[in-house]
Amino acid sequence: MPDPTTQKHYVAPVETESIAVDAVRISEKPSNLWRDAWSDLRRRPLFWFSVVLGLVFLLMAVWPTLFTATPPDSCDLANSNGGPAAGHPLGFTFQGCDIYARIAWGAQTSLAVGLIATLISSFLGLIMGALAGFYGGWLDGLLSRIGDIFFAIPYILAAVVVMTVFRDSRSVWTLALAIGGFAWASTARVVRAEVLRVRQADFVMASQALGQSKFKILLNHVIPNAIAPLLVVSTLGLAAAIVAEATLSFLGVGLGSDVMSWGNDISDAQASLRVAPMALIYPSIALTLAVLAFVTLGELIRDALDPKARARR
Repeated sequence: MPDPTTQKHYVAPVETESIAVDAVRISEKPSNLWRDAWSDLRRRPLFWFSVVLGLVFLLMAVWPTLFTATPPDSCDLANSNGGPAAGHPLGFTFQGCDIYARIAWGAQTSLAVGLIATLISSFLGLIMGALAGFYGGWLDGLLSRIGDIFFAIPYILAAVVVMTVFRDSRSVWTLALAIGGFAWASTARVVRAEVLRVRQADFVMASQALGQSKFKILLNHVIPNAIAPLLVVSTLGLAAAIVAEATLSFLGVGLGSDVMSWGNDISDAQASLRVAPMALIYPSIALTLAVLAFVTLGELIRDALDPKARARR
């Protein structure tokens, strides 16, 4: 029988590397979805390009005199379809109006319609989607069927009908209500799906166990944690609403002819397309850049808020 005092004992070596990896750095701030998204976005040059371009258009809409001192309604037929001149870098329209000044002032109307329509559709979509996803049951069935009805109606077609009926009271608010009032169904679907996911979380069950009412849980816990997809949908919806305003104005059922907007300028310039194409091209470029800025921003935010998309890069 071997002597236990002389028997060799083998001890596994201590893995210092794994200990260092598993160590928790208490001094570091805890990570969350928004901090990770911001850390990803700020390293992407395309994000800053879209932000700067979007801010330029927003500033142009709020403060057009910062970009031009020429009144947009100061027209002289002697300059009809004229080319670029001193103080008028883009030339003149058929009526002799400065194209650059009309683009700067038209941003105010086009972006106002887009922002108001987006706020309306986001608000309605948030309410309908959150109530349907959180409470479920017959309320979910009712709100989902209402959403399906609105989703089946193209909001451009619905806006054409609304603006035709209210042709005598066309304004920014009327057009924004016509667009946003029929574009909320897709937003509601996204919010509903996210609320269905969040309501199964442990902190929601803990709040229910503590006796909080369902409405307080919805407001204080579910909606704040389901707001990320709404931000993406709203950014993309802003670009779509700007395009919708231009489309309706181009078709002659949008804003009145006396209202300055990119859509109206594009519509007016089509009559002289062959002799003066730049009067149509310049507002179209401004519209394209604005839509591109908000679409790109929405796509980047969507990728940044998706952990799977970050892991694939």
